[in-house]
Amino acid sequence: MTDVAMSAPTNHAPLIAADGVPLKLKLARTTRRMKWRAFLLTVPLVLFLLIAFVMPIGEMLYRSMHNPTGSNVMPQFSVAIQDWDGEGLPSEEIFKIFVEDMTAAKKNREVGKTIGNLATRVNYEIPGSRSLFTRTARKTKNIKEGPYKEALLALDQKWENPVLWRTLQRVSKDYTLAFYLAATDRKYAENGDIVSADPLYQIYLPILFKTIWMSALITLFCFIIAYPVSYLLSTLPLRTSNLLMILVLLPFWTSLLVRTSAWIAMLQTQGVINNIMVYLGVITDESRIQMIYNLTGTIIAMVHILLPFMILPLYSVMKTIPPTYMRAARSMGASGTYSFIKVYFPQTIPGIAAGTLLVFILAIGYYITPALVGGSDGLLISNLIADHIKKTLNWSLGAALGTILLVVVLVFYWIYNKLVGVDNLKFG
Repeated sequence: MTDVAMSAPTNHAPLIAADGVPLKLKLARTTRRMKWRAFLLTVPLVLFLLIAFVMPIGEMLYRSMHNPTGSNVMPQFSVAIQDWDGEGLPSEEIFKIFVEDMTAAKKNREVGKTIGNLATRVNYEIPGSRSLFTRTARKTKNIKEGPYKEALLALDQKWENPVLWRTLQRVSKDYTLAFYLAATDRKYAENGDIVSADPLYQIYLPILFKTIWMSALITLFCFIIAYPVSYLLSTLPLRTSNLLMILVLLPFWTSLLVRTSAWIAMLQTQGVINNIMVYLGVITDESRIQMIYNLTGTIIAMVHILLPFMILPLYSVMKTIPPTYMRAARSMGASGTYSFIKVYFPQTIPGIAAGTLLVFILAIGYYITPALVGGSDGLLISNLIADHIKKTLNWSLGAALGTILLVVVLVFYWIYNKLVGVDNLKFG
């Protein structure tokens, strides 16, 4: 034992690699190099996500609260009006600044800084007030000296309304929650309180609830149709199932516009389906069914378009379930229905969860199909967002509606994660 102890090394010298570099240092350099290589490989994906996903969402969130129309058109008045207490009418000094800024804005031709932009912004809050601004702007150049309050009221007595000035005070702020109030069918009352909008203008929440309801219904129909189809594909011989899978994937290879146009030709009152039913005597020529430009047409077309997104996750999961499980259950005395409910169906839940999540999220934000076949009854919230972005140019309201839709999707995703668990999803 003494000889063995004496032969053991008394100090621990660092291990040296063949090139003379300590092995620990060489290993650290190699690990650091591998990390940098992995990071560089992910840079294109990170840039793509930043440019195509993070930045647009950030811009949408920013625009939903930021609207500098007031300060762009009338910069001095936007600052001065914030000191007003909101009682009665503003002071003579504020009236003077208002007239001067309005005169300057009338001469301004710069995009986004004309009096028409401010008039449109105030018109969101007080419908019908746009003409007041444009009419007054043409006459303020004639006001050369005070008293400015009396001169402005002489042009139009509507300027004596304190509600109009309180509205100008609100819209002169660069950041506002007014568009979120409008997106949830709320508004500011004359005294500044938040109240429900007039029933005539309450359109956004009903359409949002209709969008959620239709998305859930479309998801249910897709599941009812896709489950037996996926089961058939997973149990048929490979050659036959591959042929049927081509038919399932065929919509992916066809233009969305072409598929939607085909449904228009089939569902209209003089279309293929109605003609067949009249020919078979199911309905008379006078009682043709209206299946297009309503909820019915929207649901039918969207179920057809989104069906593959339900079939593929279900098929990928069902294909991995050994058929011996069902045979084993039957051999132990269980009926076919009981074996399916207790043995087979629970194993397909990850595919069901993945398919329903895909279809629901796609359906809740769908735009093209409802716009083409939905008419006024089948429009979804996404169509209103597009309308504000492209037609009315009320980008802030469109951004607020988009943000609310994003929050709704995230809430449903959170609930789904609590009930099912994202870790249990299987897409293939």
